[in-house]
Amino acid sequence: MARWDEILTLPVQNPPTPEFSASDIMWSRVEGWKDSMDRLALIPFSRVNDFVRGESNSKECPTRFHVEARRRRPPTMNCKPKVDGILEYILYWCSFGPDDYRKGGSVRPSRNSSTKRKTPAGRPHTKRGCICHFIVKRLIAEPSVALVIYNHDKHVDKIGKPCHGPMDNMAIGTKAMFAPYISDELRLQIMSLLCVGIPVETIMQRHTEMVEKQGGPSNRDGLLTHRYVRRLERKIRRSVYELDDDDAVSINIWVENHQNHIFLYEDFSDKDTFIVGIQTDWQLQQMIQYGNRSLLASDSKFGTNKLKYPVHSLLVFDEQKNAIPVAWIITPNFSHGETYRWMGALYDRVRTKDPTWQLGGFIIDDPLADVRTIRGNGGMELFEAFLEDFVDCAGFLDYFRALWFPRLGSWITMLRTTPLATTEVASAIESYHHLLKLRLLNEANERVYQRADWLVHKLGTKVHSYYWLDEYSGKDNFSRYWRSEWKSGPNPWQQGLQIPDSDVVVEGNCTRVVCQKNKERSHVIVNPGSDLALCDCSWSRKGNICKHAIKSTKVFRQRGLAPPSLALFHYYQALANVVHCPPSDTLISDHAVAVAVFVRTQLDSLLDATNGNSSNRSTSKDPQSVTEPRESDVREGSIENGVCASQSQAECGDEVSDEQNDDLDRFVFKKRKSREASDEEGGPTATQITQPSETKSSQATDLQEPLDRQENPAPKKSKSKEGSDGGKTNARQAKQPSETESRPAIDQQEPLHHRQERPAHKKTKSGEASDGEETTAMQAMQPSETE
Repeated sequence: MARWDEILTLPVQNPPTPEFSASDIMWSRVEGWKDSMDRLALIPFSRVNDFVRGESNSKECPTRFHVEARRRRPPTMNCKPKVDGILEYILYWCSFGPDDYRKGGSVRPSRNSSTKRKTPAGRPHTKRGCICHFIVKRLIAEPSVALVIYNHDKHVDKIGKPCHGPMDNMAIGTKAMFAPYISDELRLQIMSLLCVGIPVETIMQRHTEMVEKQGGPSNRDGLLTHRYVRRLERKIRRSVYELDDDDAVSINIWVENHQNHIFLYEDFSDKDTFIVGIQTDWQLQQMIQYGNRSLLASDSKFGTNKLKYPVHSLLVFDEQKNAIPVAWIITPNFSHGETYRWMGALYDRVRTKDPTWQLGGFIIDDPLADVRTIRGNGGMELFEAFLEDFVDCAGFLDYFRALWFPRLGSWITMLRTTPLATTEVASAIESYHHLLKLRLLNEANERVYQRADWLVHKLGTKVHSYYWLDEYSGKDNFSRYWRSEWKSGPNPWQQGLQIPDSDVVVEGNCTRVVCQKNKERSHVIVNPGSDLALCDCSWSRKGNICKHAIKSTKVFRQRGLAPPSLALFHYYQALANVVHCPPSDTLISDHAVAVAVFVRTQLDSLLDATNGNSSNRSTSKDPQSVTEPRESDVREGSIENGVCASQSQAECGDEVSDEQNDDLDRFVFKKRKSREASDEEGGPTATQITQPSETKSSQATDLQEPLDRQENPAPKKSKSKEGSDGGKTNARQAKQPSETESRPAIDQQEPLHHRQERPAHKKTKSGEASDGEETTAMQAMQPSETE
């Protein structure tokens, strides 16, 4: 086989780690120049920098690789491309070579007379004759692939002896023991501290104290010098955003200088509008770490009143459920419905870094910007009654009709067809929006808000530094320099959980929560226990979810005075629809039931952890026995709940026990038989049961009128046997709906807490239920055969 035929048939290796080195790759031997055997491999060209960083961070011999030589060919060529044609050639060399400035070492004569380079290849006094280097070639035949030729992978000099690192005895006690430059993490830390205004002397003082506490320098970061920090501070101070008088030209220059921070850039054209997507390496790491099989939230309405171009933020949530921006998209106001332009580029970048990355769910805050919908009908009479209450406020009515009337139909459609975000997620997004306003819109000269180059410059420098410091574990060492735009603190959800239950007093339809700063004051919460609770504090008056409303809602649900949240209700309703109306495809049906069992197991473990119960509780229950929440103090806002629905069938199957697998098989077999019988007899179809109704949209928009006001006939007594597991009733004993059933589908979707308030539901043939007995959601929502 010819050389290039053998090379092009090699597999492209892409290790699923942020960085990788030569030890993570399978190398091949291919015949090279002068009958030599080249050691080479193929990797994605977009991951060359990850390979360079991985090789530099080697534990055996830490170093830094610099570009010793580079050649590029223009992408457009008149000649016919050859099989071995090269678009780009890069030679990476260890920074301790190739010259040798040690006593008796050899230095290339051309280096002394050469002109001064803009970016010098390593400091001259660190050159020790290391011959370790590798070559990267970008082929014309495969532009997305990089050919790496790594023949000299040992950090030795020309005579084969170690010339730096722990293996070199002459390097002990000198800087040659470590890499010649500080790590990227320390450099990012210093840049972030300098951007928010921390003095150079304070940074060096804290760093020196940390090194002395460790007993002296143990790596290259321990050799940080005052001169280097001062040079970084001077670079930040001299940086400007206005690179050209023309804003568009200035943006182009900024993008060219910050290619690593841009994942998408498109200028104005005849068909498309201006768009720029910003994502730093740190933001990409956070997206991979916290966004994999989890939630990604959208905040698309920042700066619509002040900025020339609004900022669209994509957020993930850390362990403390705080929002972290992982990307900023800047585009004009009128570019609604163009999410596809940047979503694909962002997804490709993340998948290139980690091929196993998957998204668990996406939260939007504006259906007009992300979903093509037709204005829905229904629920408008509620808003007409709302407008009658504000008939004297002409200015407010004009604002409401102009801004919110066109969106009502879309919001109703979204509430009907998609799950709802929880209170915890909403409070985290609101906190991020508030902090971004403090950190970005604090300029004395407001004319800069009309320049896009100022916006991208500040987002990529100062604002990015603030959010990096939010996740920095040592930020408390600089607390004396905190300002309002730096100090983030816990979000309202976390603050609400810290309020003791004794500070919450229920007074009829209102609740009083004692102020935590001044115990003599208290805040009044109207409509407590609802997702639309309102408080008289300053934070709630701005339209946000405050800690007092969160705490009052939690206490109301603990005491059984309020129904579960809309998010939890929609989840149980969707789960009930899956079990009641399994898909025609048996594979999809088995997968849906397996996911239901997996989610049920996670919810039970979350209940036990929240209530302090024993963790040895049995989880091998029937997959249909989907019960309503027994303790409403479940953190229904837990972000992990949105992750389970996207798990693959193989992953969910690992969590299911053998007993559950048997139950699943019997369940699918019975459902398959009942479905066949139902088809023959003309029974109700799945679409009849899952059809959204007018009442459901009314519930989503007006929570103050409970659904139990609907005059529905009380269901007949259903036969059931006493369950053996804690007195629970098995959902499989419920009867299937007959062909004579005439009750509308909306009655089946009635919330569980309203049905249980009626005494007719508590009656069974076996007598009154014992303590701890619970009626399952499936049985409560299933009509009897005599109905």
